[in-house]
Amino acid sequence: MNSLQIFLCEEGAEAERLEGLAGVLRQDLLQLEVDEVTVVSRGDPPAGARGVVVEAGALLVSLGTSVTALRDVLSLVTDWWRRSQSHPTIRLEMDGDVLVISDASLAQLDRSFELFVNRHSPHEATS
Repeated sequence: MNSLQIFLCEEGAEAERLEGLAGVLRQDLLQLEVDEVTVVSRGDPPAGARGVVVEAGALLVSLGTSVTALRDVLSLVTDWWRRSQSHPTIRLEMDGDVLVISDASLAQLDRSFELFVNRHSPHEATS
């Protein structure tokens, strides 16, 4: 199963702010045909702690087997980023590949996402 990690960051932002940004993005992503969108945890909680330690502004998107899911997700992230007044830094991780977008124009964001999708899309065989 393919999965994509999305991390959001804003300089000086509190965890609550990043969690809010990620929450809005998560709700939008849940409208797509993806298997699941979950909050990324930082691993095991410290001894004696209750619950899971959450990484602020981080989501894990399970893409399933759809060949267009990654493109759909990144198209939605582009629209979400464009609507955002603060344009947070976006870090994508998939199969060991990392893409970080910070202080980019919409055209740069589109081109970077297109290259990322191309790197992670199956190439069609030519006949």
